[in-house]
Amino acid sequence: MKEIVQKTFSYNQMNTGNIKEVFPLLCPVRERDWIDGWDCKMIYSISGLIEKNCVFITQLNKDKETIWHVTQYDKKNYRIEFLRVTPKENTVRINMQLEKINESYTKTYISYLYTLLENTQVEEKMSQIEQSFLNSMTHWEKAINYYLKTGKKLKRVKA
Repeated sequence: MKEIVQKTFSYNQMNTGNIKEVFPLLCPVRERDWIDGWDCKMIYSISGLIEKNCVFITQLNKDKETIWHVTQYDKKNYRIEFLRVTPKENTVRINMQLEKINESYTKTYISYLYTLLENTQVEEKMSQIEQSFLNSMTHWEKAINYYLKTGKKLKRVKA
């Protein structure tokens, strides 16, 4: 029996802001404004912000860098796609599609397609990834909505 090495996780966020306010915040540079602890190193961007073919790096801890490549950035249709690679661990194709609900609300459809790069302990790794994904998405939703309401960053509670 072949083990699963690829799995998709999805989440739908309700953002308390106009689509024109929400969309620009989905940028590695602008995320510093509203995600506590977020940082990135921009490798390539003509504008200095998110755009198609923008490349940046994040670091989860001292020894693990993640490389991000923006493969789609469509301002007209409010769509973004990233390819994220954490060497020796996984790749993730991230799709975000925003939908205007009304002048005060935006729905953000988020999909992460994970591919494990090592075929060991797959079930355990996918379970950890799923829990991490859900924790991240719920925190992200709270953080962006807090920022849209207050203009301030929601501080993460340290365990």
